[in-house]
Amino acid sequence: MLNPVTLAVNADELIKLALKEDITSEDVSTNAVMGERVEGRVQLICKQDGIICGLPVFERVFKILDASTQIGFCVNDGDKVAKGQLLAEVKGDIRVLLSGERTALNYLQRMSGIATYTSQLVKLLEGSKTKLLDTRKTTPNMRIFEKYAVKVGGGVNHRYNLSDGILLKDNHIGAAGSVKKAVQLAKSYSPFVRKVEVEVENLEMCREAVEAGADIIMLDNMSPEEMAKAVKLIDGRALTECSGNITKENIQSIISTGVDFVSSGALTHSAPILDLSLKNLSPCR
Repeated sequence: MLNPVTLAVNADELIKLALKEDITSEDVSTNAVMGERVEGRVQLICKQDGIICGLPVFERVFKILDASTQIGFCVNDGDKVAKGQLLAEVKGDIRVLLSGERTALNYLQRMSGIATYTSQLVKLLEGSKTKLLDTRKTTPNMRIFEKYAVKVGGGVNHRYNLSDGILLKDNHIGAAGSVKKAVQLAKSYSPFVRKVEVEVENLEMCREAVEAGADIIMLDNMSPEEMAKAVKLIDGRALTECSGNITKENIQSIISTGVDFVSSGALTHSAPILDLSLKNLSPCR
């Protein structure tokens, strides 16, 4: 779903908002010590092993502040990086390097942390048919960056937003009156090319969803034993997804159930950042 081109055409306004959040009128600290343009360079250093992600966003922060800023990358998005590794050198107006540093690192550290955590979970699913999905449990105004990071880490994007796909959850079912009614209403409303996914919490709801013709059935907060029974009941008549507090510690218990997908909000709401730093700033000689 998300790729570098999609990221590029959608990211600028969000990056500008982040810069405005950090610089309301001026960077007082920088302006106090740098009264005029002086060309300088600074190094991007990795301080922790992981997967790097967000380099185009990192670069764009500085380019928005000054289009003449030059960045030489030693790595690409998706590469494994190691503590102490030189990742890039940024050259330009020292005032820009100082003012853009925190915003650029905030994006890069957050996105790299998500890609790293996603990669760890994907590795735990190796050898199975189960694919890892993200969710809409993202930081406000960070969704495009966080979902891109999931892709870079080897995960699969679920729907991007509410306009992107039909997912009938417990409150939708409550509003409609039943699983069957909710699925029927969704199928009559949506174009035939759009799939209908419905969330179920027990085998009775699962059976009703299958009989109603749901395309995808999400098994929510079920035990592995219950999931296995649900997958057997569905018997290939719908794709299956499981969700509910899926983490690195318990994801392998899902494999034996035979579900097609496992979704984890932890990818975007609980992944720790990857520690990175801009160091060794100096004027160009």
